[in-house]
Amino acid sequence: MLNPTFKPVSPVSPDLLARFAAIVGERYALSDPAAIAPFLTEERGLYHGRSPLVLKPGAVAEVSAILKLANDTGTPIVPQGGNTGLVGGQTPHNGEIVLSLKRLDRVREVDPASNTMTCEAGVVLIKAQEAAAAAGRLFPLSLGAEGSCTIGGNLSTNAGGTGALAYGVARELVLGLEVVLADGRVLNNLRKLKKDNTGYDLRHLFIGAEGTLGIITAAVLRLFPRPRAVETAFIGMPSPHEALKLLNLAEERAGGSVTGFELIPRIALEFAVTHAPLCRDPLADKHAWYVLMELSSQSRAGLRATLEDILMTAAERRLINDATIAESNEHRNAFWLLRHHIADTQKYEGGSIKHDVSVPVNAVPTFIDQASAAVQAMIPGCRPCPFGHLGDGNIHYNVTQPIGTDKNEFLEAWDAVNTVVFAVVAKLGGSISAEHGIGVMKRDLLPSVKDPVAFELMRNFKQMFDPNGILNPGKVL
Repeated sequence: MLNPTFKPVSPVSPDLLARFAAIVGERYALSDPAAIAPFLTEERGLYHGRSPLVLKPGAVAEVSAILKLANDTGTPIVPQGGNTGLVGGQTPHNGEIVLSLKRLDRVREVDPASNTMTCEAGVVLIKAQEAAAAAGRLFPLSLGAEGSCTIGGNLSTNAGGTGALAYGVARELVLGLEVVLADGRVLNNLRKLKKDNTGYDLRHLFIGAEGTLGIITAAVLRLFPRPRAVETAFIGMPSPHEALKLLNLAEERAGGSVTGFELIPRIALEFAVTHAPLCRDPLADKHAWYVLMELSSQSRAGLRATLEDILMTAAERRLINDATIAESNEHRNAFWLLRHHIADTQKYEGGSIKHDVSVPVNAVPTFIDQASAAVQAMIPGCRPCPFGHLGDGNIHYNVTQPIGTDKNEFLEAWDAVNTVVFAVVAKLGGSISAEHGIGVMKRDLLPSVKDPVAFELMRNFKQMFDPNGILNPGKVL
């Protein structure tokens, strides 16, 4: 839904704006249109918001004071992290005040002994990764936007990324949370415990809620030992059907050492190589599909032999066409650079209708076949570009406009293309949102795909946690 509807929001009076600004101080209360502008438009340019004020608190107490005043006065607030969301959830669509968490950017503690790290919401993901690495540990959440997305935003959208196959999505990397509720109260549950059976586990209500139930200000995150050996291969494939068989083979031979398994079509590789200056085709010949596979181990020896055995067996079974193994960290990073540039280089090819879906892993090839047939029948000449995390069933099913056609006219088919793609997803028992969230893009679709009882419970939770409807109104529900 590119043009969602919203309930009207009354303008905030100058006096009330001044009261909000006083909480953070003049320096951190932005009201100049030029200063506010970067907070109003998201990366794809699909949504453009408006706001009279951007607040940048530097302490949890300031977030608490902002929400208490907002709740008392019925003033809607839109929380924002790195502004890298892809479904419009962080945009002030109707003149709300923006609460930016970027100044809450401290890594409060790294505890290698307990394999935990406590980060504030505004810590940029790559900084969290670096802090863990400095202590000899791994924080495995990894996204294409890791240089700008923040921990708070990652948790609010339950981010997935390329490490989810082995380590799980964001939800599975959190032990404790600090959350400011709509009325300003602070829920302090920053505990390092792996076992705590004292009633309801409230943290999971806020993870993935997109700031509609409370604002996450800090989290205790799980860390892992850094792998002592990493081996990475870029593999030419005949089709996703063989890629699925390769995944099964790799998991049989390497078990939990398979830490990355990304599916890439030829068209996506060409987009990246054409439009990203540092990207190169890793293989000499062209192939219809590719897999970027990575193995990681705590043992320094034997991993290369395991990878070679997998590839040799796959070749004997005619599952793969060709492969190359990274010979250095620079070589490995070049593989991953190509993978991470797939999403952003599509814009140079014109309009792209995007889907973030999941189906059971064994249904991924069928989904790609059936969705591609459906969209190509609807829009002859359109260019399907399905890629992503085959290992956990999450495919970014994007459709690029036909060459030589009008971008705006193509994008007018967004909802129609959604309908046919989501019909295939539903038939295969999948989800219309795997890791990007609901925001406003999929808000109006949610009632039709969610179990009615689950949807009613979601509404009840929203009413209980935010009875005055001030937290990110119009998002998710």
